[in-house]
Amino acid sequence: MRIDLHCHSRASDGTDTPAELVRNAAAAGLDVAALTDHDTTRGYAEAVAAVPAGLTLVTGAELSCRLDGVGLHMLAYLFDPEEPDLLRERELVRDDRVPRAQAMIRSLRELGVPITWEQVARIAAGGSVGRPHIATALVELGVVETVSDAFTTQWLADGGRAHVQKHESDPFEVIRLVKAAGGVTVFAHPAAAKRGRTVPESAIAELAAAGLDGIEVDHMDHDAATRARLRGLAAELGLLTTGSSDYHGSRKACELGEYTTDPEIYGEITRRATGAFPVPGAGGTPTA
Repeated sequence: MRIDLHCHSRASDGTDTPAELVRNAAAAGLDVAALTDHDTTRGYAEAVAAVPAGLTLVTGAELSCRLDGVGLHMLAYLFDPEEPDLLRERELVRDDRVPRAQAMIRSLRELGVPITWEQVARIAAGGSVGRPHIATALVELGVVETVSDAFTTQWLADGGRAHVQKHESDPFEVIRLVKAAGGVTVFAHPAAAKRGRTVPESAIAELAAAGLDGIEVDHMDHDAATRARLRGLAAELGLLTTGSSDYHGSRKACELGEYTTDPEIYGEITRRATGAFPVPGAGGTPTA
């Protein structure tokens, strides 16, 4: 089985519609793909309706958190999307995305960049607006060559000249809320230092003690030495280890299934989850 547990659609900052995402996942030879848009479940209905035969869809989300001043992302799988406490927390984060993006645009304009909210809104196309949309605008304007080039302290990275902090959840509270909603939590790309500051391993140990289920080890932002270190840490802490592409369509230089999760780990995730179940494909709808 080929299992990719971290994929984004246009419901947040990917370039595929949810329907395109599941069809592309099947075409890439995946058996299982997870839809994990940022702080939103708006893509679920379209994705579920379009799951092709031979593919199983795992519903999830990538939740924005902050611990001791350091931003981190928590992947949540197979939770009940209507559970009110978790829904309320997701809405707090999501609703802060627009004013935060507008503040970043103002900062960029003060730096001489002729970016506009209208341009960023067009790029977001109704999705949950975030830094990748602003980064894409910078590419369009010729300010940077690639989206990744915008995520430096020169521009949009944490602590960067145009960075603005948004509301982010406490990861310990997120673990509690996701568990109460029947879901499973995995710390996304925990050692992706190229994105900015990362939390120390002692913090991962504290999260594990609070109920964290796993860490994402095999990821494009982790080199071989980092993966080996994280795998050892996971074994020490009793955490599951996952692998995934963090696919964003054409917005990032990674392919569906570039990194995958062991079937036994996937089986354990589904065993622990009680809020929702994986959705087996039944042919899907012919159009997005």
